[in-house]
Amino acid sequence: MESHEKEAKIRGQALDNMAFEMTSNETSPQPPPSPSKLKDLDDLFPYIGDFGWYQRILFLLMIPYGFFFAFVYFAQIFMTVVPEQHWCYVPELSNLSVEERRHLSIPLLDDNKYDRCRVYDVKWEELLETGVTQPDKSWPTKKCQERWEFNFTDVPYETIATQLGWVCDRDNFPATAQSIFFCGAIIGGLLFGWIADKYGRIPALVGTNMTGFFAGVGTAFTNSFWSFCLCRFLVGLAYDNCFVIMYIVVVEYVGPKWRTFVANMSIAVYFTFAACLLPWIALGVADWKIYTLITSVPLVLSIFTPCVVPESARWLISQGRIDEAIKILKNCERVNGKKIPDAETAAEIARVEQETRSYSVLDLVRTPRLRRHSILLLFIWTAIAMAFDGHVRNVGSLGLDIFLTFTVATATEFPADILLILILDTIGRRWLAFGSMVISGIFSLLATAVPLGVPSASLAIVGRFSINISYNIGMQYAAELLPTVVRAQGLSLIHMTGYVATILVPYIVYMATIATEIPLLILGCIAIAGGCLCLSLPESTGKDMPQTILDGENYGRGQSFWDMPYFDRQTKRGVDDVNKI
Repeated sequence: MESHEKEAKIRGQALDNMAFEMTSNETSPQPPPSPSKLKDLDDLFPYIGDFGWYQRILFLLMIPYGFFFAFVYFAQIFMTVVPEQHWCYVPELSNLSVEERRHLSIPLLDDNKYDRCRVYDVKWEELLETGVTQPDKSWPTKKCQERWEFNFTDVPYETIATQLGWVCDRDNFPATAQSIFFCGAIIGGLLFGWIADKYGRIPALVGTNMTGFFAGVGTAFTNSFWSFCLCRFLVGLAYDNCFVIMYIVVVEYVGPKWRTFVANMSIAVYFTFAACLLPWIALGVADWKIYTLITSVPLVLSIFTPCVVPESARWLISQGRIDEAIKILKNCERVNGKKIPDAETAAEIARVEQETRSYSVLDLVRTPRLRRHSILLLFIWTAIAMAFDGHVRNVGSLGLDIFLTFTVATATEFPADILLILILDTIGRRWLAFGSMVISGIFSLLATAVPLGVPSASLAIVGRFSINISYNIGMQYAAELLPTVVRAQGLSLIHMTGYVATILVPYIVYMATIATEIPLLILGCIAIAGGCLCLSLPESTGKDMPQTILDGENYGRGQSFWDMPYFDRQTKRGVDDVNKI
């Protein structure tokens, strides 16, 4: 539990701030608090600027880290993709053309497709000497030995999977390598969470990206399954943290009313654009090793992070380094042309930080209602994480060009984030999480009932669009339901649960080798089940966040099943109109 608490210091504070912003936006603007009443860093933003030039520069500095995140998360897909058509290679027939060689040596199946994993077991030298050019179905067959030939029409370049023959009995190797990547993500979350808590956010940010750099470059020189898995495990250490730490540092320096914009637009623009580039980089260089280097070498730029990115003021205060925190805030003041009051309250902030350390994640399960909410959040985030990652990786099973389908599906992140910003406070967290997950599940199931190709891909992409919305709601919703004193540890535990769940996703996608409908059937059911669980949570839009364990236990009491912010506001407006009359 201690490791969760340490990683939580990275994630929890910024998500806490985002949640505060979303609830505070429901109220009318208030004048800045007097200097004597400042109790939190958020109270300083009216003085130093919510989104001045200092914050805008930090927002732009998120660009490379958004690219790093997309490269670390998605790059492996195009290193291990396998062309749909492959067959055994027979060296004795090397003098024949590809078509002649395949026609003679590979059994033809009932669906007029060539067997991908078996070859006729005959003495080819003798057959060639007798002039045989047509196969005999009565010939015995055997499994392919070591080499295969591939039709590179749909994937027009060699990948490590084609070079090492990860097909037939070894066709689960790409899925296993992807799962090992997520195992690395679990260790990385704990390791760099500890580093961020012990030594600061910036050292952790540099460390996680440099690990991704060295392991990514090493990947390009691997020549076996296990050496590839080792490098991808090490790259997995950088997953998420390579961006999230920077994301949190920047969000902490942005005023409450701008946090939702910064949090969502950094994903919608930077991350999405980088992810959409990946398939075209792979196609452009047409060499998996060069592609791996192109997507790994840029991470070395993170070494310059200490020169341009400030340390988290909240972390500095929690460590008692108040003078350094004030120095950073003074710099923000100077760049923004603002004036902050006497910062005596930094000591008070440090005291509050110290108080929250006396609680642990175990406090989430000590009282019945809070325990129920916490367990529900774990299952809901597990469903979201699995459905999201499953849609990401299942694009190759939709019957269309994997590169184009991946690009279109990934591009849905941008409109999903924009739509979320526009409607989240109207519909509310609870109903929007439920609706988006159920819609994603329904469209995933519908995609299995139509022919492969454009019909199934179109429905699956709608499912991906919907789960994008759920994914962006998930952690913020949790931040608003968990009490302040355990919010950071709770969010960390939820996040780690998502890591563990995604280990299973590559194998769910792998089931498409049995029947292409299986992955979407499973993902659809997971999404619908997770969405229905959301209805058992209280609505948090416009509500004060719980501060203590008792607040968390009582949170949502008195709410009806049909509570929705839009109707609540309409009712309140009607009451106000009656009172005026």
